[in-house]
Amino acid sequence: MPKLLKDLYNKKLINSLSKELVKVHSTFDETAFSKRVFDKAWRKKELKQRMRHISETLHEFLPDDYSKAINILKPVSGKFSGFEYMFFQDYVEVYGLDDFEVSIPALEHFTKYASSEFAVRSFIVKYPEKMMRQMEKWATSKNYHVRRLASEGCRPRLPWAMALAEFKDNPSPVLKVIEKLKNDESEYVRRSVANNLNDISKDHPAITLKIAKTWKGKNENTDKLVKHACRTLLRASNQQALCLFGYGDSKGIQLNNFKCTKKVTMGKRVEFSFNLTTSKKNLGMLRIEYAIDFVRSKGKTGRKIFKISEGNYSGRSKHVEKNYSFKPISTRRYYPGKHVVSILVNGKEIGTKNFTLTAKTRR
Repeated sequence: MPKLLKDLYNKKLINSLSKELVKVHSTFDETAFSKRVFDKAWRKKELKQRMRHISETLHEFLPDDYSKAINILKPVSGKFSGFEYMFFQDYVEVYGLDDFEVSIPALEHFTKYASSEFAVRSFIVKYPEKMMRQMEKWATSKNYHVRRLASEGCRPRLPWAMALAEFKDNPSPVLKVIEKLKNDESEYVRRSVANNLNDISKDHPAITLKIAKTWKGKNENTDKLVKHACRTLLRASNQQALCLFGYGDSKGIQLNNFKCTKKVTMGKRVEFSFNLTTSKKNLGMLRIEYAIDFVRSKGKTGRKIFKISEGNYSGRSKHVEKNYSFKPISTRRYYPGKHVVSILVNGKEIGTKNFTLTAKTRR
């Protein structure tokens, strides 16, 4: 069984943290700190709860003066890197929201070792105009971690974080930031810009499409950014997005020999295959996908689309074999019943097959 992210917070991590803290703050009580972190409620806490618990416990063992506490945490944070050390930023979010002048430089420092993308959002909510001016400044930083924070921190729909409702309604302040970063030398930063623009597409597809048309064709890096930014629109079969990348009318494409497993037991795989053919010179630019209409609770259904392949096909036919596993996973629950698998070409559904998912038989 893979290790859970929450288990990154273990005694080894806390002991390492404590040893660095005592070097900077000689009166820091390592033993009491560890005991307080791993209290009776520890095992029941999930990932972000453990992160918050560590930052709250740090507050108990550091000076009451917030500025002094930050001056202790800054050099210590530089000894560690990785997602699990975001409790430094969490400390700022919880205890420094009213101290802008101390907290913002602290978040800028901490993000070089573990991203401040979650913590900065509370400051954006409280100081929207002031913070977005700060994000624009960060977008010109010499440090790529700080430049990435400028984009990632203001994403309207950042996963695992609170949504920024103001930017879901009006992303204009965000656009000023990502415009500065679209040609960033770091792919890490450009990837964040693409994710930010993809977030915007979920509420304002026209804005994302307009920007995509403007940015596309300038260079290979920006083209890659634009393609990633439009992924939600492409999956949604948005015809403007499809045409932007050359996936236009699929007329002349025929679906032949479409075969699909008729009955699948829970935990097994549904298998299907088909041929795409054309009477034209070649198949041309195709985005080939399949969709499954899953049975949900109370008899409802929900569709999920999966990409098979895309590209410029020079032949007049293409054979495809695919399968989908109904092995239980934590992110999706499966229900027995009639399911539908559909084949899509350039966003258009060109054929369907039914299959039945059955529960495992008890011995």
